[in-house]
Amino acid sequence: MNKYELMFIIDPTLEDAKKDAYIEEVKGIIATDGEVSDTDVWGLKKLAYPILKKSEGYFVVMHFNANPELPKELSRRLRISDNCMRHIIVNLDEK
Repeated sequence: MNKYELMFIIDPTLEDAKKDAYIEEVKGIIATDGEVSDTDVWGLKKLAYPILKKSEGYFVVMHFNANPELPKELSRRLRISDNCMRHIIVNLDEK
């Protein structure tokens, strides 16, 4: 299993309960073929440039261990989600 870091920005107009539910949904996607080791909710932050005509976003950072196929599927599901404004997955393993 490889170590990964996921940072994603949730639409700030969502209610708090829906933000929490979306974070749990992402954890569930990861749990199918890996395990979440750490979740850090940064909260509402100002964006460097507008995304979808919004100047703020709700930032979440997750560290997880997974097989190499999971990040591709996770990225696909985050990309088609209306709740996620942007995301990035970084492999933390040193070669």
